[in-house]
Amino acid sequence: MKILYRFLLSSLILIPSITATPQDVQWRGPERDGIYPDTGLLQTWPETGPPLVLKKDGLGAGWTTPVISENVIYITGRRDTMEYLTALKMDGTVLWETLVGGSWQTSFQDSRNSPTIEDNFIYVSSAMGDVNCIEKHSGKVIWKVNTHEKYKSEFHRWGFAESILLTDNAVIASPVGKETTLVALSKKDGSLIWKTKSLDNEMSYASPLMIEYHGQKLILAQTNINLVAVDPAKGEIVWVFDLVKGFTDESDRILTNTPLYHDGEIFVTSGYNDKGVMLKLSDDAKSVNLKWSTDVLDTHHGGDVLVNGYIYGPNWLNNGNGNWVCLDWNTGEVKYEEKWFNKGSIIYADGRLYIFEEKQGHVGLVIPDPSGFKLVSSFKISDGTGPYWAHPSIYDGYLLIRHGEVLLVYDLKKKR
Repeated sequence: MKILYRFLLSSLILIPSITATPQDVQWRGPERDGIYPDTGLLQTWPETGPPLVLKKDGLGAGWTTPVISENVIYITGRRDTMEYLTALKMDGTVLWETLVGGSWQTSFQDSRNSPTIEDNFIYVSSAMGDVNCIEKHSGKVIWKVNTHEKYKSEFHRWGFAESILLTDNAVIASPVGKETTLVALSKKDGSLIWKTKSLDNEMSYASPLMIEYHGQKLILAQTNINLVAVDPAKGEIVWVFDLVKGFTDESDRILTNTPLYHDGEIFVTSGYNDKGVMLKLSDDAKSVNLKWSTDVLDTHHGGDVLVNGYIYGPNWLNNGNGNWVCLDWNTGEVKYEEKWFNKGSIIYADGRLYIFEEKQGHVGLVIPDPSGFKLVSSFKISDGTGPYWAHPSIYDGYLLIRHGEVLLVYDLKKKR
């Protein structure tokens, strides 16, 4: 099926200070594209992997990605029927823990919404649609809005699974349903700035993305049927692209991956043999047309990255299996499809792909090269339980990997 992420007790080792600029502190890096800006990283690893500098366990169950701001790790997790946001120092000391809201109560209950941080505030949603603004240093809740109840959203199968998007003045959430598709809430107090019209769809599980083309800014969001472009200033839906008709045999799609965007083109993919779709914006960004589609790259929920004109990512053979794929961004031509344990998640930094397969917990370091799958190093995670669904993240030369209730931090820097 699908969903995204997981959580954290403690072993220790002090870590030198880590800093991250505000725009870095969100889902899948500064641009939400899986690209992390760190340099000076190890280009190969020892057999046991890069040096482990922190292990932290017991902070709740989830599949969310940890983020770091001002030397503090922030991560969400489920305990019983509630979800919490925890702040911990780089030596594993817990600074505070704050209730975020209710967890999902049917299948796949663990937390799945990663925090977004800007300046002194953290914005995060629960699986039940509780959107929170939390003071970063104290953990105090400044405001909370249950967007599911207030805007009558329609759960698809597993509740809310998105990382909050921020604009200059607004918090963007996706309570898709009969009343609206997206809402913009005031960063100051959570009051409504705008809401879009309803498309009478249900939710997806993909975090939205802000893009700009020829001076036109758009929020790209997904429902269970459509890719939707919204004017961030007015909340008007600019265009809608049907991702179901002609691209899947189902009546809807289980969408979890934030789209990839580059120079007026948008790549959208999901698993289950649904076609991956490359779209081209018109010059005024007021419409979009199909450029090409692919049967090969149908990423389940591990994301994709664009590096030097090629898309790298995992495909879906079935819920338990998938291969690693490279496509030409311009044409959709398959450059390779190769087996390496299993499908999983992928990010990129400093000339290397970092892949994390979801069944056995192997972590791989791969040279991005369209001529073939070039694995240079790998190691296996031995801590934690359950599927390895959390996307890794990289901050100031540290690789953060989560599995079950365990957070592992590795030092990637060549020299300290």
